[in-house]
Amino acid sequence: MPFGRQIDIHFVSKNDTMENDKIKSEVENNTENKSESTNTNSMNEQQINNEQQNNNSSTDSSNNNESANQESQEKNELMKKIETLEQQLAELNDKHIRLLAEFDNFRKRTRKEKEDLIKYAGEEIWKSILPILDDFDRAIKENATATDIEVVKKGFEIIHNKFKHIISQNNIVPIDSLHKEFNADTMEAVAKIPAQSEELKGKVVEELEKAYQMNDKLIRHAKVVVGE
Repeated sequence: MPFGRQIDIHFVSKNDTMENDKIKSEVENNTENKSESTNTNSMNEQQINNEQQNNNSSTDSSNNNESANQESQEKNELMKKIETLEQQLAELNDKHIRLLAEFDNFRKRTRKEKEDLIKYAGEEIWKSILPILDDFDRAIKENATATDIEVVKKGFEIIHNKFKHIISQNNIVPIDSLHKEFNADTMEAVAKIPAQSEELKGKVVEELEKAYQMNDKLIRHAKVVVGE
């Protein structure tokens, strides 16, 4: 009996050993499987990370390219605007220089015209007066041998009327002062004498020089003698 037990125990131990080996083997297999799974997962994660990095790199590169293209376009547009502004500035400068030149020519021409106007302002008047001088020359020549005083008088009257006609053409008209109330605005009293009547007191009794008016402007006062 004791021997039989030993055999049983021995067999049980052997079975246990086999079973333990089996378990150990399974554990090792599981461990290997887990390791392989872990390695596979790690590789998958690494691959995913690499793909993500590649995608990110591709996205960044695409963004960088788009940004570079946008900057290049903006730079080109800015350069075009600068060229346009420079062209406009050159045109404005050219116009400015031309305007300055034109204004300078206008100023010189206007100044010369003004100087000529002042210098030759009485040209037309003097042209009209010169024939009167010719008449006087002829009258003096004729008077040297004239014997008829009436002819001499007639000649002077013709010259006088001709001269009056010339000044009237230039809007110069005389202002009568004789026997009128003294007016300091148009008259200059050179003397006072006793009036011959009450009506002549304070009035012009003698006109030494006439007053003349050109258009609406008095150009010469009358020189008169006033009664008192």
